[in-house]
Amino acid sequence: MVSQIDAQTQDSVALPETHGELIIIGGAEDKEGECRILREFIRRAGGLQSRIVVMTVATGLPGEVGDHYTQVFQRLGAEDIRVVDTADRDDASDPKAIEDVSQATGIFFTGGNQARITECIKDTDLDTALRKRFEEGAVIAGTSAGAAMMPDMMIVVGEGETNPRREVAKMDRGMGFLPNVVIDQHFAQRGRLGRLLSALAQQPASLGFGIDENTAIVVSGKMLEVIGEGAVTVVDESTVTHNNIEKLLPDEDLALCGATLHILPSGYKFDLEKRSPIFN
Repeated sequence: MVSQIDAQTQDSVALPETHGELIIIGGAEDKEGECRILREFIRRAGGLQSRIVVMTVATGLPGEVGDHYTQVFQRLGAEDIRVVDTADRDDASDPKAIEDVSQATGIFFTGGNQARITECIKDTDLDTALRKRFEEGAVIAGTSAGAAMMPDMMIVVGEGETNPRREVAKMDRGMGFLPNVVIDQHFAQRGRLGRLLSALAQQPASLGFGIDENTAIVVSGKMLEVIGEGAVTVVDESTVTHNNIEKLLPDEDLALCGATLHILPSGYKFDLEKRSPIFN
């Protein structure tokens, strides 16, 4: 039995052309050397004229992390950088935070705990401001936890270096900037293929993306491009012919047959609408 797959695979993954771009980073991005991924974020957000907001909601060290990214972005040429920290949900109604986001050309979510992002921001005034800026063309980027929160359903916690089982990945609502996908980060470094497959089986989506460290996907409309030093593992669940998720007890192994897998290094592109890699 294939649970819910037929219904899910009809949903669109591609972003509307009127939206801004997403830069989804697998964590541990270079902040000291060439900074290729962060440099690309600044370039796409407007370069020297960019207005950057660093969202530190996910981290337990907002002052330290905010200062660090401010210094990196200044070194890369950005001059207007604001740090927005929402320590609790009430902060998401702060007029100054909403004003900063409403004027930003680039919004960057740091790493930490992805559950804090949705707990503090989801369905608030600040969330509304974020979505409005995204619709108007702002670039939204996120690393590690800031990457995990991008889908409408996100991996909250889960085991690495294991075979897929029902309890390997716990799912919850994400921010929904890139719907109908599942995203996992620190992918090759933490052996997370099993947990990505488990997440896809629990919350069927068209595509799963496992993003290595110091690697990112840049999503613009229906196109995705890989940048950085690692690779992105793409699992296409739309081709699945069988899984046993509905019959499993918590500690039993998942069967998943017919899924399509692609490994895309830097420079490769992927058509989200056609679910196919682009080789040139």
